[in-house]
This record gives sequence, structure tokens and C-alpha cells, in this order.
Amino acid sequence: MKILICTLALAVIGLAAPLAAAQQPYPVKPVRIVVTLGPGSAGDLLSRLLAEPLGKGLGQTVIVDNRPGAGGNVAAQIVAKSPPDGYNLFLTTISTHGINPTLYASLPFDPIRDFAPITLSASSPNVLVVHPSMPVKSVKELIVFAKTRPGQLTYSSGGAGTSQHMAGELFDMMAGIKTQHVPYRATPMAVSSVLSGETVMAFASVSVAQETVRSGRLRGLGVTSAERVAAWPEMQTIAEAGLPGFDVAAWFGFSATGGTHPDIVHRLNGEFRKAQKDPAVTQRLVQQGMQVLESTPEEFSRYIVDEIAKWGKVVKVSGARVN
Repeated sequence: MKILICTLALAVIGLAAPLAAAQQPYPVKPVRIVVTLGPGSAGDLLSRLLAEPLGKGLGQTVIVDNRPGAGGNVAAQIVAKSPPDGYNLFLTTISTHGINPTLYASLPFDPIRDFAPITLSASSPNVLVVHPSMPVKSVKELIVFAKTRPGQLTYSSGGAGTSQHMAGELFDMMAGIKTQHVPYRATPMAVSSVLSGETVMAFASVSVAQETVRSGRLRGLGVTSAERVAAWPEMQTIAEAGLPGFDVAAWFGFSATGGTHPDIVHRLNGEFRKAQKDPAVTQRLVQQGMQVLESTPEEFSRYIVDEIAKWGKVVKVSGARVN
């Protein structure tokens, strides 16, 4: 009988633990957003713009911690292995939760089990840029030029597994050409590589490349999204410029560690969505060529599953692989 009583007592304690955790005030200390990308990138900009209004809503300081590397896998692993208490949040991207599950032979985390999606936040198209010395002024001219030089042209990106990397793979597939991918640790470095002549072209986020194109230091051939960017209406899409149906855009959201209590997740969802509606935040994001999005945690979870399936097909057909 004593054994039975002890067993029942332990069971009650076990059931009460999650309830007690949920009843504790949150947050009582600073919250960290671990960012997969380096300073100056679109995802970094989004995180930093949201940090202040998010902190005001939560009543705590929100710290942005850049941990680039391995296509976002370094940052993802940090959050995946953190306590599920809502104090370590993750800038969830098309790379870590769309492309990498197929691109990499193995991952140090499970993109579904190890994360608790909070909200989808924004999308950001890229733009195809070339050095002004390149003898091409359009997408069609670039395709013709590349076909006479199979495997010789190089394109840079902000890292393996990014939407920029996949834009290059999809461009090759649809255009019937072969170029060489050169990954960098962040988009600004990829753009700098074209400026210096290390690579001849790049798929770069609009927020980073727009100024260099408008100043004439790089030549823009088209944005990767299906529609033109509101902040850059004169720049045509790649689909308009010669590859009908071409459509690639990075997306960003935020997640907590898997197992975080639903009350905390939904509190964060409300605060993120409120922060994103701050007029100053929205205006700045639109100016940078980004589109503000929002979702419930459940909607974001379903979106991630769909993205893994979608980009898994592209990775397999292209033959892209990272060990």
C-alpha cells in the first residue's frame, strides 16, 4: 500500500510540474533571439527592429545574438538544446526549416520536434546582381553568356542552404545552364565578393543589394519573387525578364525550444504580432523590400511542414548537397 501511495504521489507531482511552470510569471529575465545570419542581413534587421517593441510588450530586455554558420544550423542547435522556458528564441528561416532538412545529410536537431513555432513574420525576395564589367544587361543575355561558359561563372550567396543558394540552383535548372555556387557567411560578404570581382554575380537580399545597384556599383537584373517589390517598383522580376514561373523568396519567423509551454508560446505570438504592427517597424521593413506577415503558432507549424516538402523536391532534383 505504501508503494502504491508513493507511486500515486509521484504521478501527481509529475502532472503538477507543467502546471506550476505555466503559473510562474513570464518573463522574469531578459529574452534572447538567436539569429542564424550575420549583422546587416535581412533576418538580422528584422530581429533588431522587433527587439525593442517586443521588449516593451514583455517588460524585459530582448537581446539579439548573431550565431551564423552552417546555413543556420549552428544557431538552430543552440536553441534546440536550450531549456524549454521561452528565454531562448530562434529566428526560424527558409534555410533551417525548409531547405536544410534535405540539403544536409544529417542535422544536429530535429526541425519539427525540437522547436515550438511562434509566428511567421516576414518574407524577403532576393535580387540577381552582376558586376558592371559583365557584358550582360538582362537575364536573357546572362543565360546566353552562361551557356557558352558552362561551369565557369560563379555566384555568391549568404550561405549554403539559404534562399539565395536555392535561387541559384533553381535558376540553373530553369535556364539550362551550369554555374558554381560560392557560399559566404552573410549576405553583405556575398555582395562584397561581387564588388571586388571574387565572384561575377550574386543572389542577394533586396535590403542589402538595393543601395549598391542604385549607386551603379552593381547591375540588377531582376528580383526573385513572383511580383515586383513595392519599395523598388522599377526593378523587374526574373520571371518577367526571361524565366516565367521563377519565384523564390526568403521567409522569416520565430520559434521557441520544443516543449515550451503553450501559454508562453501564445503570449509570445501576441507580443510578436503586436510588435510587427508598430508603424515604424512596418515602414522600415517595407522600405527594405520586405513584406510583413503573421500567423498563429498552429498555422506556422503547418507552413514549416509544407516548406520542408516543397524545398526537398528542389534540392533532390538539383542534386545540391552539403555534408
